[in-house]
Amino acid sequence: MDSASDVTQYGVVLVTAASQQEAEAIAISLVKSQLAACVNIVPITSVYTWQGELCQEPEWQLLIKTDLNQFSALSAKIQELHSYEVPEIIALPIVAGSTTYLNWMSGQLQRVKD
Repeated sequence: MDSASDVTQYGVVLVTAASQQEAEAIAISLVKSQLAACVNIVPITSVYTWQGELCQEPEWQLLIKTDLNQFSALSAKIQELHSYEVPEIIALPIVAGSTTYLNWMSGQLQRVKD
Protein backbone atom coordinates (compact mmCIF):
# COMPACT_ATOMS: atom_id res chain seq x y z
CA MET A 1 0.00 0.00 0.00
CA ASP A 2 1.89 3.02 -1.20
CA SER A 3 -0.27 5.65 0.55
CA ALA A 4 0.67 4.40 4.03
CA SER A 5 3.91 2.60 3.20
CA ASP A 6 6.03 4.95 5.34
CA VAL A 7 4.20 4.98 8.67
CA THR A 8 6.77 7.39 10.15
CA GLN A 9 5.45 10.24 8.00
CA TYR A 10 2.32 10.22 10.19
CA GLY A 11 2.07 11.60 13.69
CA VAL A 12 -0.04 12.99 16.47
CA VAL A 13 0.33 16.66 17.29
CA LEU A 14 -0.59 17.76 20.81
CA VAL A 15 -2.12 21.20 21.33
CA THR A 16 -3.93 22.60 24.36
CA ALA A 17 -6.61 25.30 24.18
CA ALA A 18 -8.21 27.52 26.80
CA SER A 19 -11.81 26.63 25.93
CA GLN A 20 -13.87 23.99 24.20
CA GLN A 21 -14.96 26.58 21.62
CA GLU A 22 -11.35 27.47 20.76
CA ALA A 23 -10.39 23.79 20.55
CA GLU A 24 -13.32 23.06 18.23
CA ALA A 25 -12.55 26.07 16.01
CA ILE A 26 -8.93 24.94 15.61
CA ALA A 27 -9.97 21.33 14.97
CA ILE A 28 -12.57 22.26 12.35
CA SER A 29 -10.15 24.57 10.54
CA LEU A 30 -7.41 21.90 10.44
CA VAL A 31 -9.73 19.18 9.15
CA LYS A 32 -11.40 21.45 6.57
CA SER A 33 -8.00 22.53 5.24
CA GLN A 34 -6.86 18.87 5.15
CA LEU A 35 -3.95 19.56 7.51
CA ALA A 36 -5.45 17.00 9.90
CA ALA A 37 -7.28 13.76 9.18
CA CYS A 38 -8.93 13.70 12.60
CA VAL A 39 -8.79 15.70 15.82
CA ASN A 40 -9.89 14.39 19.21
CA ILE A 41 -10.74 16.97 21.88
CA VAL A 42 -10.48 15.98 25.55
CA PRO A 43 -11.01 18.08 28.71
CA ILE A 44 -7.90 18.05 30.93
CA THR A 45 -6.29 19.87 33.86
CA SER A 46 -2.83 21.33 33.21
CA VAL A 47 -0.26 22.21 35.86
CA TYR A 48 2.57 24.45 34.66
CA THR A 49 4.65 27.51 35.46
CA TRP A 50 3.93 30.70 33.51
CA GLN A 51 5.79 33.95 34.12
CA GLY A 52 7.14 32.66 37.43
CA GLU A 53 3.78 31.55 38.82
CA LEU A 54 2.50 28.02 39.34
CA CYS A 55 -0.77 27.57 37.45
CA GLN A 56 -3.40 24.85 37.50
CA GLU A 57 -6.03 25.38 34.82
CA PRO A 58 -8.71 23.47 32.94
CA GLU A 59 -7.80 23.15 29.27
CA TRP A 60 -8.85 21.21 26.20
CA GLN A 61 -6.32 18.79 24.69
CA LEU A 62 -6.34 18.39 20.93
CA LEU A 63 -4.93 15.11 19.58
CA ILE A 64 -4.32 15.92 15.93
CA LYS A 65 -3.62 13.05 13.51
CA THR A 66 -1.63 14.32 10.55
CA ASP A 67 1.13 13.87 8.01
CA LEU A 68 4.25 15.26 9.68
CA ASN A 69 5.45 16.53 6.30
CA GLN A 70 2.68 19.13 6.77
CA PHE A 71 3.90 20.18 10.24
CA SER A 72 5.05 23.69 9.22
CA ALA A 73 1.70 24.55 7.62
CA LEU A 74 -0.23 22.94 10.49
CA SER A 75 1.80 24.83 13.11
CA ALA A 76 1.33 28.14 11.28
CA LYS A 77 -2.45 27.60 11.08
CA ILE A 78 -2.64 26.75 14.80
CA GLN A 79 -0.64 29.85 15.74
CA GLU A 80 -2.89 31.99 13.53
CA LEU A 81 -6.03 30.74 15.32
CA HIS A 82 -4.73 30.27 18.89
CA SER A 83 -5.27 32.72 21.76
CA TYR A 84 -2.15 31.72 23.70
CA GLU A 85 1.08 33.72 23.43
CA VAL A 86 3.00 30.40 23.47
CA PRO A 87 0.70 27.56 22.41
CA GLU A 88 1.78 23.96 22.92
CA ILE A 89 2.46 22.43 19.50
CA ILE A 90 4.31 19.12 19.93
CA ALA A 91 4.55 16.39 17.29
CA LEU A 92 4.91 12.72 18.18
CA PRO A 93 5.61 10.21 15.39
CA ILE A 94 3.38 7.21 14.86
CA VAL A 95 5.75 4.25 14.89
CA ALA A 96 3.11 1.63 14.06
CA GLY A 97 -0.55 1.64 13.09
CA SER A 98 -3.22 -0.35 11.32
CA THR A 99 -2.83 -0.18 7.56
CA THR A 100 -6.52 0.52 7.06
CA TYR A 101 -6.48 3.51 9.44
CA LEU A 102 -3.26 4.93 8.01
CA ASN A 103 -4.63 4.58 4.48
CA TRP A 104 -7.80 6.37 5.58
CA MET A 105 -5.65 9.15 7.11
CA SER A 106 -3.68 9.47 3.90
CA GLY A 107 -6.88 9.97 1.94
CA GLN A 108 -8.02 12.80 4.21
CA LEU A 109 -4.82 14.88 4.06
CA GLN A 110 -3.41 17.36 1.57
CA ARG A 111 -0.89 15.92 -0.81
CA VAL A 112 2.59 17.24 -0.05
CA LYS A 113 4.09 18.88 -3.09
CA ASP A 114 7.71 17.96 -3.79
